[in-house]
Amino acid sequence: MATTRIDRAQVADTALRLLNEVGLDGLTLRAIAKELKVQAPALYWHFKNKQALLDEMATVMYRRLAQAEGGVPGVAPDAPWQEQLAGFNRALRTMLLSYRDGAKVYGGARFTGTDHARSLEALLEAMGAAGIAPADAALAGTTAYSYTMGFVAEEQGMGPEPFDVEARAVRLAAFPLAAAAGADLFGDYDDRFEAGLRMVIAGAEAVYGGRPGPS
Repeated sequence: MATTRIDRAQVADTALRLLNEVGLDGLTLRAIAKELKVQAPALYWHFKNKQALLDEMATVMYRRLAQAEGGVPGVAPDAPWQEQLAGFNRALRTMLLSYRDGAKVYGGARFTGTDHARSLEALLEAMGAAGIAPADAALAGTTAYSYTMGFVAEEQGMGPEPFDVEARAVRLAAFPLAAAAGADLFGDYDDRFEAGLRMVIAGAEAVYGGRPGPS
């Protein structure tokens, strides 16, 4: 291997590029080092283990999203909280889907920067202005976030091939309601995501009150 000087940004960028080629299971420090033309131990100067690298990768993923969205993903920071919450989660889903195993990398990561704080601050301010307590606003935000993360994890876990709803219906013939639900359970992901997101936000509005946003 050639002696090459590398930094954290190079390692994270290379890891994200390789992620789309080999997936999370195939993303090893050895593979990243080979791509960078360094010995694997050189990476430990920057990341003590793979989880530390995943934390940095998630941070870069969000940073790229924020830069593309002008700082606050989804909508303008002065928009009603319902629009902010919906817009952010739509942008988050789009970003996660742009990376192979994006939800697996992003889920549970501990950000190494503060880029994510701007959109969170804007949401909490908007919900506070609508009369929603900070703790309730935080719970509403994390609930919507958890919905999006779970939805994308399931979406990516299903793989690129369409689910065979008809074969499923045959297997579940003894359970007619469950069999008939296949088209709804495995139908258009975009439509189902939007319907679920609206449900979560409407639930938050119903539980915590606050002034309603535009319909």
